[in-house]
Amino acid sequence: MDFAAELAKLLAAAEAALTAEEYQALFETPPEREMGDYALPCFKLARTMRKAPPMIASALKEALEQAGIPAWLSRVECVGGYLNFFLDRANFAKTTLAMIEADGDDYGKTDIGHGRVVCLDYSSINIAKPFHIGHLSTTVIGNSLYHIYNFLGYKSVGINHLGDWGTQFGKLIVAYHMWGDEERIEKEGVRALLEIYVRFHDEAEKNDALNDEARAWFLKIEQGDEEALRLFNWFREITIREVERVYDLLNVHFDSYAGESFYNDKMDRVIDELTEKNLLVESQGAKVVNLDEDNMPPCMILKADGATLYATRDIAAALYRKDTYDFAKCLYVVAYQQNLHFAQWFRVIEKMGYEWHKDLEHVAFGMVSLTDGTLSTRHGKVVFLEEVLAMAIEKAAEIMRQKNPELENLDEIAKQVGVGAVVFNTLFNSRIKDITFSYDRALNFEGETGPYVQYTHARICSVLRKAENVAAAEYDFDSICDEESQRLLATLARFRDVVINAADENEPYLIVRYAVEVAQNFNRFYYEHRILTENVGETAARLAITRACRIVLSNALHLIGIAAPERM
Repeated sequence: MDFAAELAKLLAAAEAALTAEEYQALFETPPEREMGDYALPCFKLARTMRKAPPMIASALKEALEQAGIPAWLSRVECVGGYLNFFLDRANFAKTTLAMIEADGDDYGKTDIGHGRVVCLDYSSINIAKPFHIGHLSTTVIGNSLYHIYNFLGYKSVGINHLGDWGTQFGKLIVAYHMWGDEERIEKEGVRALLEIYVRFHDEAEKNDALNDEARAWFLKIEQGDEEALRLFNWFREITIREVERVYDLLNVHFDSYAGESFYNDKMDRVIDELTEKNLLVESQGAKVVNLDEDNMPPCMILKADGATLYATRDIAAALYRKDTYDFAKCLYVVAYQQNLHFAQWFRVIEKMGYEWHKDLEHVAFGMVSLTDGTLSTRHGKVVFLEEVLAMAIEKAAEIMRQKNPELENLDEIAKQVGVGAVVFNTLFNSRIKDITFSYDRALNFEGETGPYVQYTHARICSVLRKAENVAAAEYDFDSICDEESQRLLATLARFRDVVINAADENEPYLIVRYAVEVAQNFNRFYYEHRILTENVGETAARLAITRACRIVLSNALHLIGIAAPERM
């Protein structure tokens, strides 16, 4: 039962000053439950009804009483310019638990997506470069959105748009020929490639001829030279093999690894179409799309030497994805530093006459820096993500060995908790915020953290295991009208709305904060009330709340890409 919607219908029937939808849009949740479950501020009605807000609240209350207040409302109160509604607690408990039990493990899911496709472009690591902490935000935000959209009835398509094209590969080939060792690179992987890449940039600062040589080798890649392609594909295989270890740790998977090189033969369509539609103009030898009317710099499509750019490839990729997947949305989880880039080529798609330009969205997030400055691959200033995850896993294992040395599958659970700590920390705030990476903060297991939420889930599972032999009984709903039970039930009832809101705003942190709230409210309930009591009706009702919490926490953790251990 959607209580807010039902209240709005009652108000519209009693006083037709507004429609039910308009009344519902005005509802607020009071800061304290003593002030009611819902509140209608009457200030915005003063102009329509030509009365002072306290008089409007009083008149609405009188109209509701004359129409008859339903049994699921315990009372209605006027406080100043507010009309406060108090739900019948026993009825609220009964309705909420019935709703969750009816849906079971699917509680919170909807079919608002109707099977429509959402393409998600995220992670997008660079070949032959380390998978570092700077890639963590895009990877976990994208992975969470992938799960959220599937949960809401969409079909998510995860795309890892690999950075596998550009002159950096010419640089790497030169570096390999000068300082590389095949056996060492096979053994050490990307770290060895990074070492010679950094050395190339150090040497090129003293000898610019190395850059000319690098450009020549990249041209050989473009022309299909056998040796150049052999090394290019080798670097790609080494990188994919290594990063898949990290993706496995994070439990992140992709439906496509089509990167920049995949679109080499798909650029002509973009250039031909822009030419046919008279959108390409020449500028200092380059070909651009003029965006003066949008107060943006021109979007460069071809360099003066005829080379394509990122925008050309992104437009080609968008056309390919629309043709291949017929997406309802195509999201790009990329740092806000690329705001202008996306605004430019989104506008080009619009100028090309494609109505689906409105379905393209840049899901921007803040940058990651180190405490001593920005990350820089070419200068070797990186924090390897695999190292961070390994440290987190070891810390989790150490804590578990101290507190629960007999725990079965300790190593596997430590992996779930350690990785969960890093992911949870990354998603805890709004995605647009910049992050200064700190080991201490990322590996913090206290307070509002992933391990706290996971431990709460494990505690719930422990209670339910102890109750396996408890006989079924009728629920005593009056026994769960206390403040802790009602606060917890009200939080559980909001789950579907939280997920929908997270999708609307592409903000996984809303689910992260919600999971903390559920865990905190369950723990208050747990400490204040015995769950397994001598009263069978009371026990049955409190176990029902506990089962409902397990479902919600498990689903919430899944949506942010974190495991829900049953033991810790």
